[in-house]
Amino acid sequence: MKKRVSVLLMLLMIMAAGCGVCSASIMPSRGPGQIGLSSVVLCDSLSLYSAPGFDSAVLQKVSYRSQIIVLRRENGWAEVVLGDAEDSPHGWVKEDYIAVDPAWYQTEGETPVYAWNDSSAPRVALLDAGESLPILRDDGDWIVVSLRGAAGWIRNPVRTAPSGYPVNF
Repeated sequence: MKKRVSVLLMLLMIMAAGCGVCSASIMPSRGPGQIGLSSVVLCDSLSLYSAPGFDSAVLQKVSYRSQIIVLRRENGWAEVVLGDAEDSPHGWVKEDYIAVDPAWYQTEGETPVYAWNDSSAPRVALLDAGESLPILRDDGDWIVVSLRGAAGWIRNPVRTAPSGYPVNF
């Protein structure tokens, strides 16, 4: 019995070390706030327009990961406010460049980000502990996150478990 337990413990340690399992947490989307949906800018610089359409005046630029509030959406555009104060800038942004009410991936240790959903794919980033990225899509064992205007793949800590090691009792 002791031999089986020690073999099982050794197999579990090998699986944990060999799989590179990272601790992380998924923070769910927040849902509607008092004045709209919390959203985040996905590109380096996003223009805030006075009306929906590229022919309207640009009011200002909004930077990557800026938090904005979406009031409504119309024909691929989102009416937004850049803060919750009464005098916060207000205008329109192209909806393709924001994540509306996203869930967030927060690392608890170093986390590799891959070019596609395969751990043998090229690594495009290595996240430090405590980093948070908006989740663009959940594909089961993999999560697609926003990386400053691009996308990267991270193993889903909720659904991914070490496997592939036979355990005989």
